Amino acid sequence: MTETLFYHLERRSLEEVLPGMVEKSLERGWRAVIRTDSAERSDALDNLLWTYDEQSFLAHAQSGDGDAARQPVLITVEDENPNGAKILFCVGGAQPAAWDDAKLAALARIVLLFDGRDGAALGNARAAWKAAKAGGHDVTYWKESPSGKFEKQN
Repeated sequence: MTETLFYHLERRSLEEVLPGMVEKSLERGWRAVIRTDSAERSDALDNLLWTYDEQSFLAHAQSGDGDAARQPVLITVEDENPNGAKILFCVGGAQPAAWDDAKLAALARIVLLFDGRDGAALGNARAAWKAAKAGGHDVTYWKESPSGKFEKQN
């Protein structure tokens, strides 16, 4: 199945990490879907992607704004991929509706980012890890080092 990466945030926030990951995905030629847990988080990420860097922005839209199929990055609370994304970012506890769903095979990668300082988020990530493994995904775990760089854990 799909390569699935779990990123354990301990030092930096989602808002500090996500824009750079999305940029790298676009550099690979991949469209992205960012699935959130709430409309409020979607709104916050929408604003973040326009303003995180004074020199640039990430072209994107929220689901329901314009033609979703044309967007390089789509932010949504729904279990959808209308822009033909190759990478799915799951934030705020969001995750695929069913880890064994055949449509996930069309993705090159799923990235689940979670705040390791939040007990509920940590528990949700552990449950998602088990479900992803049971769904046949190639899962890896990445943790922030003291320098802030992500390192693959064994």
